[in-house]
Amino acid sequence: MRIEQLGDGEPEIAVVGGIHGDEPCGVRAVEHLLDARPDVDRPVKCIVANEEALARETRYVDDDLNRVFPGDPDSDSHERRLASRLLQELRGCTTLSMHSTQSYPGPFAVVADDELALTQSVCPYLTLDAVIDAGAFTEGRLVGYADVIEVECGYQGTEDAATNAIALTEAFLAAVGALPGGETRADGVPLYRLQHLIPKGQASGYEVFVTNFERVAAGETYAAAGDERLVAEKPFYPVLMSPYGYEDEFGYAAELAGKLGGDPVKDAGEERRGQSRYSG
Repeated sequence: MRIEQLGDGEPEIAVVGGIHGDEPCGVRAVEHLLDARPDVDRPVKCIVANEEALARETRYVDDDLNRVFPGDPDSDSHERRLASRLLQELRGCTTLSMHSTQSYPGPFAVVADDELALTQSVCPYLTLDAVIDAGAFTEGRLVGYADVIEVECGYQGTEDAATNAIALTEAFLAAVGALPGGETRADGVPLYRLQHLIPKGQASGYEVFVTNFERVAAGETYAAAGDERLVAEKPFYPVLMSPYGYEDEFGYAAELAGKLGGDPVKDAGEERRGQSRYSG
């Protein structure tokens, strides 16, 4: 794990890239920040987490790092030891953790903030298509164990994801007072709350017929596992849905819970109807 610091004093802010070794966008953002060396008003801890997985260009070495928090310092698993060390480094820090995904091209955030205080104070300043309240679905994930806003910056391995990661890092540091500037979105950021996981059974192939963050109507076919068609029993919003992003799940069903900043959502169905995605 690589750790460097901007500014003097004990950091209360951190930015993290490289939780997964096959998601280089966050590492690009950290390196950009260290190369630029901006004058910060508050000290910032800069972390590249899973250097061994990054060197191998693989998601993880022994275990998925973002599924094994709080970790174990005495484990035989590289990632379980690393999880314990990383949590120690992030103690007392408000943190941005950067990822990329196979499910959606634009940036969105994943949070686990019971009071939504951190989320409300930071996310409206970020260029996001959506914020997802993970709720109870945080077992083993960093967001469940630290003051973290996790951002999915775009499609895995793309230049767009790296560009988004750099912009999100700068906006985050402005939002927490480390850099000057920072403006909230006038239209607000939609907030979704996860309701349940959508499992994926064994099949010869998989398909997804819907778009993330677009409302799925009751009776609509939204995915297929081989010859089995999955039909919505009630309306929901798909989140992190993709055919092959996860081994045993398509993604999640969510509800549209409102907005962060801007005007409140008055009608969830009308809010999304006819839109392919929120522009960032």
